[in-house]
Amino acid sequence: MSRQVDIQIALDRLAALSQPTRLSAFRLLVKAAPEGLAAGLIAADLDVPHNTLSTHLGILERAGLVSSRRDGRSIVYGADLASIRVLLIFLVGDCCDGRPEICAPLVEVARLACSPRSARARRRA
Repeated sequence: MSRQVDIQIALDRLAALSQPTRLSAFRLLVKAAPEGLAAGLIAADLDVPHNTLSTHLGILERAGLVSSRRDGRSIVYGADLASIRVLLIFLVGDCCDGRPEICAPLVEVARLACSPRSARARRRA
């Protein structure tokens, strides 16, 4: 992929996440990974009308951040964690410039954010 294509993909993904309902939906789907959630459950959790949520999920899906599958009468959405990984690598890929100590704080943030202790603290908040 060319650098320009990488930039456009990153911009599309960041733009998709730059709206409060979409960001909340994506974060909810990350928590529900890898199983995902039915659209109706997402709408209820976020207190958003189904048609409005459908539009937001469509934007996230076109940006490659979520995928959907039919499960009976429901559509189940899931976060595409690989796409977020690619976005994060793109954002910090040039960070180290041969000096890994520069990125060490980012590694620590990721480790802390993903720890079971941190998840419990977020649930209490």
